[in-house]
Amino acid sequence: MQKLIVVCGPTATGKTELAVRLCRALSGEVVSADSMQIYSELTIGTARPDETEMGGVPHHLLGFVPPEESFSVADYVTAARGAIDEIVARGRQPVVAGGTGLYITSLCDGVRFGAFKGDSEVREQLRREAEEKGGGALLARLREIDPEAAEKLHPNDVFRLTRALEIYLTTGVTKTEWERRSKAEAPAFDLRMIGLTFRNRATLYERIDRRVDRMVERGLVAEAERLWRRGLGGAQSMRAIGYKELVEHFEGRCTLAAAVAAIKQNSRRYAKRQLTWFRRDERISFLELDGLTAEQIAAAALERVEDKMR
Repeated sequence: MQKLIVVCGPTATGKTELAVRLCRALSGEVVSADSMQIYSELTIGTARPDETEMGGVPHHLLGFVPPEESFSVADYVTAARGAIDEIVARGRQPVVAGGTGLYITSLCDGVRFGAFKGDSEVREQLRREAEEKGGGALLARLREIDPEAAEKLHPNDVFRLTRALEIYLTTGVTKTEWERRSKAEAPAFDLRMIGLTFRNRATLYERIDRRVDRMVERGLVAEAERLWRRGLGGAQSMRAIGYKELVEHFEGRCTLAAAVAAIKQNSRRYAKRQLTWFRRDERISFLELDGLTAEQIAAAALERVEDKMR
């Protein structure tokens, strides 16, 4: 099996910097696992790394999907496996880095998604139900038919709630069962997974708040407004934290200050959900970052990766 290094964890923990350092040490290339950095015009709000942050290391699956298009986890697994195969063919080491747990788990578990295309009418009915009754109503419906899938989702995640219900209403098979049937019989990779976290949760939240402030200073509001004025307010891409809150501001439903405060709060909540997701995966070796320099973090991660490679 192909050796695959994974750097994962919540937002604002320095995953990109660590991945770049590991690539320099191991002749590697980065494969992004971020469900919003895939979009071509969402740069500031997704914290997509720039050329300086990439440090000369090739990065894959960044900014390659137009913002008006949808992109599924099945699409990601296909694209990521293609990128990994290309990297390996060049004799390089693939390093997956990101915080989208569903992307990472699906890739690492070797999920082979079936040909479910969905039903646009069912999807539209569910969308209207979410608008009228809220995501909590969808979550309650899903909990009755597929409690395992419901346990992993939040009422605000209307997109994935809709998808899970659409699978069941269209096929009669729950999302959990659909994914079980889709899994490969054997693991796809020989994994070395590093999770980044902080013992002190307040430190992480402070980093998140500072990161949002920097995004606003760099022009996040103008970036989001350009996309909104193009009629993309309802696009999948604009459901990203940092954009959906600003859409509410542009539509006159809240002040700019309230939108920025909501971005910080939603980012902190998302980080908590990311930690919960990754903590369930026993393959991940967690590295606590409190008090460590970037050099010390890289050295500790490299030691764990190389120890497993022996």
